[in-house]
Amino acid sequence: MMKTALFPGSFDPFTKGHHDIVLRGLNLFDEIIISIGHNTTKKTRYFEVDFMVDKIEKLYQNHPNVRVVLYNELTSSLAKREGANYLLRGLRNTTDFEYENTISQMNRYLNEELETVFLITSPQFAAISSTIIREVHRYGGDVSEFLPYDI
Repeated sequence: MMKTALFPGSFDPFTKGHHDIVLRGLNLFDEIIISIGHNTTKKTRYFEVDFMVDKIEKLYQNHPNVRVVLYNELTSSLAKREGANYLLRGLRNTTDFEYENTISQMNRYLNEELETVFLITSPQFAAISSTIIREVHRYGGDVSEFLPYDI
């Protein structure tokens, strides 16, 4: 049976930390679907979603087992539709764990066949956060060191 994992997030922007999780996840899963969802707690995106899809697709153009989808539904529903039995999530710290654990429990309640797999962020990427990247970029700072593509 093929092991397919969703890697859901708003990815605003997709960072080197996210890229590291995908590359490491490829050692565990046959296919990874980077799932860019609409986050109802965020009113607007900083980077346009089409821009981000293009950057991510180009980043993985030599990885046929990685694809990108947009979604505006429950992650557990998307997983059923895509035939994914795993969610891939990265954890930087205990705060991430507390937040992700709650989401994981609800996803499992909504889809009993959905297992969440947590990967601890590689140390060199632990301080990278999309929120901080957006702020630095907004005020003209150089964020190229933290992104796996040019902007």
